Amino acid sequence: MQRLRLKADGRIVEIRDGREFPLAPSMPAANPSAQSAAAIAPEVRDLRQRARLTQIEFAARLGVPVETIRNWEQGKRMPRGPARALLAVIAHAPDTVFAALGDSVAG
Repeated sequence: MQRLRLKADGRIVEIRDGREFPLAPSMPAANPSAQSAAAIAPEVRDLRQRARLTQIEFAARLGVPVETIRNWEQGKRMPRGPARALLAVIAHAPDTVFAALGDSVAG
């Protein structure tokens, strides 16, 4: 069984032998520059496309407005805190996350 920990800065780490290992490549921290926002946009879009979901479906699964997904994908805004952590987990194990979320988030 994999042990995960949500860090205060929104990162997810795996705990093995008492040590922390990043679960996924770290997403930019809070207060990102415009360049960082542009860099994360393709990653969010890629996650959504790999899950074979439309922006509307992805937003419903995450429990956020579709405008939020659009802003992330266009680099206008950055996922922060819990959203960034959830995206990191989705990058690592999308099927598991979506199965765990089920329809409870969407509605």
